[in-house]
Amino acid sequence: MAMNPSQISSKLDLVLPTVEMPGRYTGGELNQIKKDWQKAALKTALFFPEIYDLGMSNLGLTILYDLINQQPDFLAERVYLPWIDMEEAMRKADIPLFALESRRVLTEFDLVAVSLPYESLYTNFLNGLDLAGLPLKSEERGDNHPLIISGGHATFNPEPVAPFLDAVVIGEGEQVIIEILESLQEVLGASRQAKLLALSHIPGVYIPSFYKAVYHQDGIFSYLEKTIPEAPDKVLKRIVPTLPPPPIHPVVPYIDIVHNRAPLEIMRGCTRGCRFCHAGVITRPVRERPVKEILEAMEALIPNTGYSEIGLLSLSSSDYTQIVPLIEAINQRFAGQNIAISLPSLRIESVSVDLMEALSGKRRGGFTLAPEAATERLRKVINKPISDEQLIDTAREIFERGWHTIKLYFMIGQPSESLADVQAIADLSKRVLDAGRQAIGNRAKVHTSVSTFVPKPHTPFQWAPAASQKEITEKLDLLKSEVRGKGLKLNWNDPRETHFEAWLARGDRRLADVIFHAWENGAKFDAWQEHFNFEIWLEAFSDLGIDPAFYSTRQRSTSEAFPWDHIDSGVKKSFLLEDYQWSLEEKLRPDCRGNCFSCGILPTYNDLRHEHPGSLWLCPEVKQHTSQQIPPSNK
Repeated sequence: MAMNPSQISSKLDLVLPTVEMPGRYTGGELNQIKKDWQKAALKTALFFPEIYDLGMSNLGLTILYDLINQQPDFLAERVYLPWIDMEEAMRKADIPLFALESRRVLTEFDLVAVSLPYESLYTNFLNGLDLAGLPLKSEERGDNHPLIISGGHATFNPEPVAPFLDAVVIGEGEQVIIEILESLQEVLGASRQAKLLALSHIPGVYIPSFYKAVYHQDGIFSYLEKTIPEAPDKVLKRIVPTLPPPPIHPVVPYIDIVHNRAPLEIMRGCTRGCRFCHAGVITRPVRERPVKEILEAMEALIPNTGYSEIGLLSLSSSDYTQIVPLIEAINQRFAGQNIAISLPSLRIESVSVDLMEALSGKRRGGFTLAPEAATERLRKVINKPISDEQLIDTAREIFERGWHTIKLYFMIGQPSESLADVQAIADLSKRVLDAGRQAIGNRAKVHTSVSTFVPKPHTPFQWAPAASQKEITEKLDLLKSEVRGKGLKLNWNDPRETHFEAWLARGDRRLADVIFHAWENGAKFDAWQEHFNFEIWLEAFSDLGIDPAFYSTRQRSTSEAFPWDHIDSGVKKSFLLEDYQWSLEEKLRPDCRGNCFSCGILPTYNDLRHEHPGSLWLCPEVKQHTSQQIPPSNK
């Protein structure tokens, strides 16, 4: 028998005083939604498999929480993973994983919707299921277990975790989550198989158990074979034609979290076409929120939350076509209220003097720019068309307008990169610092952060190999010796983390056994440096007789089938291959806001476009092929 909420509460009264940050586990925050359990036809547990501090900053979960709870027949509650000390206490006291709102265990819900935005959460996901008392593998669950459904960016290659999932949502969840709940409402009391069959008819929903993987003799993936005829050959990602109204009553935490501010999405999608960027492909096409709607949302968010900082979110906030009028309108409307605005993602080529002037009243200690590569040759390879002088001039303008620190983000290990390209990172960092010192003297600082390239599915570089650990270490050693001294700071990530991410990002179903084996041996919180244990993963590969290099440093043939080919991102594989070939030729592809390259988005969403003629789409294909009216300010 499942433990009831009062029993859990009694045990928590004894446990919480003994753990770090008990506010992670209490619930009851401002704007929490607690609906009548008995009146809800379907109950959803929204599970983010990380600690509260990180999960509460996830905008996707905030949106789904708001949307589901607006429906009279449905309820949604939040579930996060306990930290090490709390997990130990819960297992010792026999407390299962529970939802914050009702303190009910996950086995009482009809649906557990798991957010998987990145691959390092896979072992956390398994740990959460185990802590909840749920069978880890889909085939082991019965009719009385909740369905385990996942979504998020990492699920655009769902195969490494396919055996653990009953269903996967591909793409944006705002509409499809309600369709899923309505479909399940119609088959309440039916068998688990009947529920999965019903879900398989919903566009964008993938049922892994309806397919089995077939491999060539050399171990390379061949294709997915359908186990039931009704399963679709391909699963097309879901997309909302317009951004739905933003949540204006987000839950306000008791404790400090990673992004302790009110989140407000101003734009979704990107047209820049950086060849390494997974998000830039899978979030196409670009959709912008009107300035008026943003201002109205801010006016509601501030009194509803008490926050004095609003995060204007998108992949690149400076690419929002009305960014300067928006910031100016915010400055005017909220003058004297001490409201801070954060633009966490700015692009060098779209950071204008006008934008910096508009932001000057909101300035903070650091200003972040992401050149990604330090030579113009390598920027052509990755399709990041900016010049050194453009970067230096932008940096100088930033320093002159009152910022003291510029953070530069670079990536090493990219295709065709040489040691000269890496040396250029150090040289360019010093040039930016020199520009700062000319502007504001010795107060100027440059913080250089270096990550390592991971080839991702559905990108032009999905055919490219990851650099070996030896190569990465050699390049990092060079940077450590060069990027040093007064005003300079270097941050980097562990080369082993790069290979770990590459294994899981490009894995097939055989990786599920590796993940399970690693979790059994203690792997969890793999995104945390102090808990990431590379040796556990190597042992898992070794014990199962699988070569990890097969998934990380192996060059893919252009004729090779990928384990994720049945997932349709809306961008044609032939387009991605052409772009990869262009990268080998160091050939740039311009921003597609002004040039249509027929990536596939228009025919993919042609029907959707006609169903929603009032949508604000900025994809040039749509603008060229439809008679709908785009507001003049967005042309």
